[in-house]
Amino acid sequence: MIDAKALLSDLQGQVRLLEADLAAQLDAVPGLVDVLRDEYHAERKARRTAAEWPAWRDAQLTQIAVAWVLGTVFLRWCEDNGLIDPVLSGPGDRLATVEELQMEHFRRHPEHNDGDWLAEQFEVLRETDAGRLLFHPEHNPMYWVPISHDAAKALIAFWREQRGDDLRHDFTDPDWDTRFLGDLYQDLSEDAKKRYALLQTPRFVESFILDRTLTPAIDEFGLDGLRLIDPACGSGHFLLSAFERLVDAWREQAPTLDAYEVVRRALDSVHGADVNPFAVAIARFRLLVAALKAAGITRLAEAARQRWRPIVACTDSLRTPERQESFGLVDEAVGYRARWEDVDDFADERLLESGSYHVVVGNPPYITPKDREQNEYYRKRWSACHRKYQLTVPFAQRFFDLARGVGPDNLGGGYVGQITSNAFMKREFGVKLVQDFFKSVDLTYVIDTSGAYIPGHGTPTVILIGRRARPNRDTVRAVLGTRGEPEQPPEPEKGQVWTAIVNQIDHRGSESEWVSVVDLPRARLDTHPWSLSGGGADDLLERIGRDRAAMSVSRIGFCGVMGSDDAMTAPLAAFRRVSVESAYLAPLVIGDEVRDWGVRSGDHAFFPYDSEKSLQPLISGSSWYRRFWPLR
Repeated sequence: MIDAKALLSDLQGQVRLLEADLAAQLDAVPGLVDVLRDEYHAERKARRTAAEWPAWRDAQLTQIAVAWVLGTVFLRWCEDNGLIDPVLSGPGDRLATVEELQMEHFRRHPEHNDGDWLAEQFEVLRETDAGRLLFHPEHNPMYWVPISHDAAKALIAFWREQRGDDLRHDFTDPDWDTRFLGDLYQDLSEDAKKRYALLQTPRFVESFILDRTLTPAIDEFGLDGLRLIDPACGSGHFLLSAFERLVDAWREQAPTLDAYEVVRRALDSVHGADVNPFAVAIARFRLLVAALKAAGITRLAEAARQRWRPIVACTDSLRTPERQESFGLVDEAVGYRARWEDVDDFADERLLESGSYHVVVGNPPYITPKDREQNEYYRKRWSACHRKYQLTVPFAQRFFDLARGVGPDNLGGGYVGQITSNAFMKREFGVKLVQDFFKSVDLTYVIDTSGAYIPGHGTPTVILIGRRARPNRDTVRAVLGTRGEPEQPPEPEKGQVWTAIVNQIDHRGSESEWVSVVDLPRARLDTHPWSLSGGGADDLLERIGRDRAAMSVSRIGFCGVMGSDDAMTAPLAAFRRVSVESAYLAPLVIGDEVRDWGVRSGDHAFFPYDSEKSLQPLISGSSWYRRFWPLR
């Protein structure tokens, strides 16, 4: 059985070893670095990245290292669960068998090394359409830079390592549960986790959102031709849950349909995309395993006769090439595809086609786009991007953009559901999203989940559910938070806050210690910021009056980070002793100095801005200039 925690720890180490080996390969093998440099310059020319070469190169080496590790994970899982004959490792007598098969290969191919042998073993997984997607030489990073003979030898030895009489990592699982791959996706590489904001969605959250999107969509639109997409699918949790529901729905609706056709129809309905190549690889593999399980197939060779392939592409779903020319981007960016992108291979399935999906669900990344070129692209393409926005903003628009539109009667709009960071509700970057965009779509549920314990989600969240249609009701069902989870529950889905949300959401006016359920006037959500505080707090805010607070305060919120506090801040007396110009001095207020409607006296800070917030020059010879020169 799989020890997910031990496996993750060991594979993190393997990724680090391969990253170092690949970096050495770039230096040692003539011309190899040019493969990456050419791709880097193409991305720069197309304004797909503003990263400098070292940072871009290291990110690619991480992707390549992870691709090699994941390839062996897929191979090991398949051989331990009987889908293929033993090729790499296995418990019991199989270990001796695969070692002898490897030696036989070298007798037939004395010119090969361990790296050549390992790469050849992946061919057995390419027997199916899904396997060919997983190991496509043009798109899989594994093929971009080969690992060395020594690294391949060490990776093979790792999978054959024993602990006592047992293999260290045995993937045998009669239930064929691939959810452990979600942990690998999220934590396999710390750098990738930060870069892509990798975060898997708990099953109970998926189920809640699909109950209010996919289920009514099936009732309204039927199963034939139904299209669902997660445009930031990660390791495929929403896709797997949707696939399983669609299989059950087809079996109920058409009990005489053979299992292979049921699987094909369910797979055709489920689409996904993600910018991270190894996230896409995991999602594809998990869908393949789910398809085999649903069809009762126990050997990969049998699946090869079925024309199944998961419709999951590696691409940036916030980019819409067919529209790029309309908002003034450079010609090189129009239609450009990075090497890792394969969305064009799904043209027949109309993957990511705007206005074509009955259901759009997901859990978009909560980070601020750091790359300057990407940031500017999204800002031009998605109108709600404002100030220092999070990716939750353009994704909120993209989700509704992908959903099908309504007919002349304002009926038939696609269903949209997402769990997302609630920062847009309070911070300035959410103003356009709230006051411009959300006013144009039919939000049906706004659910405060900030008080619930949702594993991995340290950021406060909100669930938004709606339809791509003009608002046709005067109210929005809202679940308002009253009290957060008092402690981490042993079973998150049975936490007191989450249980209250599930039990109360369909009962307007219900109140508990944890949440209140109300039908908010839609006009209340047309202005920024939103308040989703229950227990009467939101009504109190309305009674006090937002306008009254606005008359007394010019601005509330975060101002900035100096990054060099020792140089920029000091008590007022310290600045006066060196006679600095007071025009560049301002009192500094930090959070723990604000208490009980008052501000305690704190430090002052260098603040070289005029009344219009324009940066002023630092004049040579001034007191400030003399203060900063030794600190330069």
